[in-house]
Amino acid sequence: MPVDFGRTSSDYAKYRAGFPDAFFTRLEKDGVSRPGLRALDLGTGTGTIARGLARRGMDVTALDVSAPQLDAARQLARDEGLTVDFRVGSAEETGLPSGSFDRVFAGQCWHWFKRDVAAREVLRLLRPGGQLIIACFDWLSLPGNVVEATEALMEGFSPRDHLNIDRFGHGVGVYPEWFRDVSLAGFQSVTSFTFDSPTPYTHVGWRGRIRANARIGALLPPAEVARFDAALGALLAERFPVDPLSVPHRVFALVAERP
Repeated sequence: MPVDFGRTSSDYAKYRAGFPDAFFTRLEKDGVSRPGLRALDLGTGTGTIARGLARRGMDVTALDVSAPQLDAARQLARDEGLTVDFRVGSAEETGLPSGSFDRVFAGQCWHWFKRDVAAREVLRLLRPGGQLIIACFDWLSLPGNVVEATEALMEGFSPRDHLNIDRFGHGVGVYPEWFRDVSLAGFQSVTSFTFDSPTPYTHVGWRGRIRANARIGALLPPAEVARFDAALGALLAERFPVDPLSVPHRVFALVAERP
């Protein structure tokens, strides 16, 4: 079965932690984010980055290929009283006018794109001096922690190689391949930052977060998702009884400028 995050939209919207406030604060500090800029959020999913930018006064358009994900994103934005222009569209062929954005964001999604095509499309969409921001917010698998145990359980139900994508983050949440992508497309002035951000998850929340993972809810048949979820619940009760959990995460962001 193909990966389809639309099948996980309910869990995705409810349980999948978005980028922390510190990520947006860092963008503001670096001058990447400021009120009035026109931004495009590619692969927006349920709109975590789009909403974060809209809260800070940016004019935001957000694209995703999944209509169910966008339905969830619209509802979350309405709940906050935020205005975001959500549209169905792909990163490789947005259909949007050239030179119409100051910033283009790709959060937790660049690895799903045809990256060379997407990079050229972003270059077309940006105004001169505009910036592309590719970001990830990854959990960290450390010896004996809940992430390591969860990933081992996932491997028994849905081996990583079923996704047919490389583990670009190398398990440490840092993405060297992205630098090559933007350089080959013609971007300049490439910078990056990274920092750790431990994230609390209740047992219920962690189970929902994992159901929203590409290897589980977005890929497996519903009966297998339910079987996995029960196994994860048993694992948490036995090996990680403290509730809530503190799950280590790392923010990585690359910022590249259109000449």
